[in-house]
Amino acid sequence: MKKRYIIWGLMALLSLSSVSCTKNFEELAKNPNESSFALPQSLLAPAITNIVAANMNRSQRITNELMQVTVNMGDTDGKIFRYEIRSAEADYLWTNWYVQLTNLKDIYTGGEDNDSNTYMGISLILQSWVYSMLTDTYGNVPYFESNKAKEGLFLPKYDSQQAIYADIFARLEEANELLKTGTNVISSSDPIYGGVAANWRKFGNSLYLRLLMRVSGKDQAAIDKIKDMVDLNAANYPVMTSNAESAILKWSGSAPYVSPFATWRPADWYTPKLASFFVDNLNEWSDPRIGKWATVFEGEYAGIPSGYPVGQAPQAKSTLPTALQREPLLGNIMNYGELQFILAEAAAKGWITAKPAQQYYEAGITGAITMWGFNVPSNYMNFNSIKWDDSYTLDQKMELIHKQKYYSLFFTDLQSWFEYRRTGHPNLPKGSGLDNNGVMPARLNYPVSVQSSNRENYNAAVAAQGPDVITTQVWWQKQ
Repeated sequence: MKKRYIIWGLMALLSLSSVSCTKNFEELAKNPNESSFALPQSLLAPAITNIVAANMNRSQRITNELMQVTVNMGDTDGKIFRYEIRSAEADYLWTNWYVQLTNLKDIYTGGEDNDSNTYMGISLILQSWVYSMLTDTYGNVPYFESNKAKEGLFLPKYDSQQAIYADIFARLEEANELLKTGTNVISSSDPIYGGVAANWRKFGNSLYLRLLMRVSGKDQAAIDKIKDMVDLNAANYPVMTSNAESAILKWSGSAPYVSPFATWRPADWYTPKLASFFVDNLNEWSDPRIGKWATVFEGEYAGIPSGYPVGQAPQAKSTLPTALQREPLLGNIMNYGELQFILAEAAAKGWITAKPAQQYYEAGITGAITMWGFNVPSNYMNFNSIKWDDSYTLDQKMELIHKQKYYSLFFTDLQSWFEYRRTGHPNLPKGSGLDNNGVMPARLNYPVSVQSSNRENYNAAVAAQGPDVITTQVWWQKQ
């Protein structure tokens, strides 16, 4: 299949400017007006598919290990469940995300060329999503000067996370306005919403609330904006109202929408064993999702402790079922349940009053369980470890919200790791074999390649942010 690349040499990882093509997608069409950009409808689906596939790969490899979903047992170096993260882990997501940002920006330009507010709005939402993951993973990153190799800019400066977030919020405001008047686009070009502009607008505003909450500990304006969107001007900021409006790339099993895990050998899939924290909560709650997410070991669902010391491996027990290798819902970007937990936190902190925190919290639980095709068990909301109580301390309420949110974020890129770094919830047990002084890693290091190829700007970023190590906190996390 023909691949369309623009080769510009030196800065392949920093100002990535190639247009990627995914197997089984149609060859990129040319703009009939002789634009140098492909039509947005030919770029959108491949870009989304590549991003979600990369996210799922690292959710399985990094998020699940750090957040005690799985334990990739062994005593070799680089065991992420022990907080041992090799520098080479940094390259994969950096490269994939920056490559696709070029495609996402071309979708915006193609939307302009074709007078499509909808494609322009979709592009801004997806750019905001990818840039937020970049900065939440690494901290300061190239933003304003990134992906400009076609303009001759090969050595982009790194921007502060605070400045990046401010511009992301401006992009999401613009997307909301564009999609007010956006018309539906070609359904086959959009594997998320089938071209429905109104649903993209709801996703964009839901993402906006996720990211406002992310920086709320550092930015009072973010708190004020949450109130504006939910209490004061809700009609101007429509958000997801049901599971049906969740942003999920549902793998159909037919090319090109085949889960990236579908080609894995089963033995590679079930080699990591499920962690006790992940399994024990589901067992305690009699949560029906456990049958989808865990295999039976000796007649029960059972996990193993994460962070165990070298040389003290426990007996392997339950694993992720191989059926999940083809599960459509693992292509999650943001779901309705997560949004409700965001709103529950805002209400519990007194930032919004549209509904009580308990109502959002229970709606989040219901959405998260029913999304997986199950009914909420009878009396589930009254279990001791689930029941909402307005007399609880804020910390107790945050633990309730974020423990449930943790499960709603199952296989959602690196989101549960980001949220743990922001809140310290849910309370994860700390094994005695943890590295990094038992402190959850705060970021990934920058790729080794950019340290040499863009040395001056790399050094400036390190000087501004702190040492290029996993213990250096990003702006929204710093105390």
